[in-house]
Amino acid sequence: MKVAALLFRFRVLVFVLLYVLGFFPPWEWGVRNGNNGTLWLASSTLFARSAWTSLAAATVAVTAVALVCLVMGTILRVWGTAYLGHGVMRDTAMQGGRFVAAGPYRYVRNPLYLGAWLLACGASILMPPGGAGFFLIAFVLFVLFLISSEERFLSIKLGDAYEQYRRRVPRLLPHRRAVAVTSAERPKWVQAALAETHPIAFTVCFAIFAWRYNARVLIQCLLICYGLSLVVRAFMTHTAKISG
Repeated sequence: MKVAALLFRFRVLVFVLLYVLGFFPPWEWGVRNGNNGTLWLASSTLFARSAWTSLAAATVAVTAVALVCLVMGTILRVWGTAYLGHGVMRDTAMQGGRFVAAGPYRYVRNPLYLGAWLLACGASILMPPGGAGFFLIAFVLFVLFLISSEERFLSIKLGDAYEQYRRRVPRLLPHRRAVAVTSAERPKWVQAALAETHPIAFTVCFAIFAWRYNARVLIQCLLICYGLSLVVRAFMTHTAKISG
């Protein structure tokens, strides 16, 4: 549990590191000569060849799929954070005082991690193919490790109540119908939107600029949106300290 607690504490740094390795895979530095294309181009080309369609049509299809992943991931992140609370979501230690069973948590136990994975899928098309492959596999493995660690922790802390919830609500593949679970949580949408500034801003940028098919512009948007989210997060932390 010490390793799990340590990795949970620094999970944001691990996620950032995975993104960096995805965009700049060191094992390709001597091969790529600075430019070996993106997963966007590679998957569009492959789809065009296998489906006997034009590269332009295939590129539009791949772009649309990436946008859908980003939109769905953003919705899950905002929805989940609204019920969980941005303070708990950003905490460096696992919280075992209670578990949330309202909102998206009636359909899936880990909407935030599912949302993060969908966002990762959408952003991965901007990476070189080799980096994207490593990134997606490593991302899934790390998320599964975090989920297992958190659920083991909650089972120890909360006992039968959480075990019953686990049996009724799936881990990552949502039910089509909400499971009836009594819960008193009320969503805090404004705080959730501020806490999830990064996915919201990047999804909007992708929806606007992706149709230029310029990965460099979208990578710049990704960095700017992340910087903006750090500023918003610092503001929220400062405000919470003042009000507290």
